Amino acid sequence: MAIVGFGNLGRGLARVLIEKSEFLRRTQGLIPRVVAVVDEHGAAVDEDGLDLRRLLRVAERKGTVAAHPKGKRGKSALEIIEGTEADVVFELTPTNIKTGEPGLTHIKKAMQAEKHVITSNKGPLVVAFKELDSLARRCGVEFRYSASVGGGVPVIGLAKGLLAGNEIRAIRGVLNGTTNYILTRMSKENAPFDVVLHEAQELGIAEKDPTLDIEGIDTACKITILANSLLGVNARLRDVRVAGIRNVRPEAIRLAREAGYVIKLVGVAKRDLLEVGPKLVPLGHPLAVGGTLNAVTFELDLAREITITGFGAGPQETSSSLLGDLIDIHRVLGG
Repeated sequence: MAIVGFGNLGRGLARVLIEKSEFLRRTQGLIPRVVAVVDEHGAAVDEDGLDLRRLLRVAERKGTVAAHPKGKRGKSALEIIEGTEADVVFELTPTNIKTGEPGLTHIKKAMQAEKHVITSNKGPLVVAFKELDSLARRCGVEFRYSASVGGGVPVIGLAKGLLAGNEIRAIRGVLNGTTNYILTRMSKENAPFDVVLHEAQELGIAEKDPTLDIEGIDTACKITILANSLLGVNARLRDVRVAGIRNVRPEAIRLAREAGYVIKLVGVAKRDLLEVGPKLVPLGHPLAVGGTLNAVTFELDLAREITITGFGAGPQETSSSLLGDLIDIHRVLGG
């Protein structure tokens, strides 16, 4: 395996691979070997397999994997993708929803080099999902992106696996932990939006620039991915009607509670409708989750409604989906 991007997610994946090595060998017959890791400063490469514990120590102390004895400053991700013997490339670079880069090029080059791809990066999937899906088929490689929606919540895996006998008629989800935390605190304390946002930033739940979250754009990206992946449409981000939570007032939240509802930022995907916005959700409904939890409800022809809930963010939670995708590829290839 090669890991492209060694920030919080890349390092989280490395820690999980260390912790789960014996478990993977015993339960799956899988012995993953990381032969290359690349970050913005350079790369570390060892075809015999890098010592991940040592790599983590170096990266955390020196700020780059290039400081590793097997490292080289200035070595690019494309050089790593095209020049190593990795079977699987993890593309974990930051999301760019405008161009999808550099992740989009990384994924294309990996597929063209006949390498399987696992990504958490929403950018390439929002910009060019159908192109990447088609390219993977043409190149005969596996393409997995469970971690791009829901973090540790196996939304895509559930739909494509256990629910495969059902037609999905609609998907509704609370898919952004930051906005859900803000709305939950506003509901419980009747506090103004700006006050709760500032608190969320101090706690590290919200980014310094929380625009993508509070304007509903992050949720719109996830709805676009779900629509393309599970409903078979060819959607772009611009096809989603989007409203955020900036204008949700404590008074509206109070009135909703008095009427038996909570206000949640809900994304909706149907074949003829893609939208994100504040919605009234009945108290006690599976989507009325609190804090930073995510929840997704599938409306199905046979099973009617099924909801999955869990923690949608964080390196450890996201690594759960990345590892699940790796195991899935291993099984598909007959491992």
